[in-house]
Amino acid sequence: MKLYNTLTRQTEEFDFTDKIKIYACGPTVYNFIHIGNARPICIFDVLRRYLKYKFSENSVVFVQNFTDVDDKIIRKANEENISVKELTDKYIKEYFTDAHGLNVLDSDIHPRVSENIDAIIGLIEKIIANGYAYEVNGDVYFAVKKFNEYGKLSGKNTENLLSGARVDVDEKKSDPLDFALWKAAKPGEPFWESPW
Repeated sequence: MKLYNTLTRQTEEFDFTDKIKIYACGPTVYNFIHIGNARPICIFDVLRRYLKYKFSENSVVFVQNFTDVDDKIIRKANEENISVKELTDKYIKEYFTDAHGLNVLDSDIHPRVSENIDAIIGLIEKIIANGYAYEVNGDVYFAVKKFNEYGKLSGKNTENLLSGARVDVDEKKSDPLDFALWKAAKPGEPFWESPW
């Protein structure tokens, strides 16, 4: 079996020893999924089913997260005058309704961001310790230009990226391309204790 390797930009023989581990970024649950969300959901489902067929039913572990902490979620929960948890539970339930309607299998593991905060904090601490992120007034930003391999997977050169195209330009950042790994809570927002 051959698959295209985005990192090497080549079609390569797919080989594994014991387990095939697939991590697919799941939806940010503040609204119903749309066709753009459904496309990768279906593609990864087809890939997982084929790998199970080709190798064995137990050869694949498939993980797809739910982003249930986000500015859009907080804004929508405030608009609907409900808690963030009520909003995200509602749209996670709707996700499963839609995914099952597309005949997509449930992931083996569906982690929620809100249930993995300690691991996220630990990872951010390592990124800071390695010199690739910095803290400003409780916010932590990834320093894009300090990581020489940034853009290697996507094939993008940092010199050609447009500031503000996907991430708001913020005067607190050292560079407009830097992006938030952690945001300090504003009054009334859900929060978790952190070193920042």
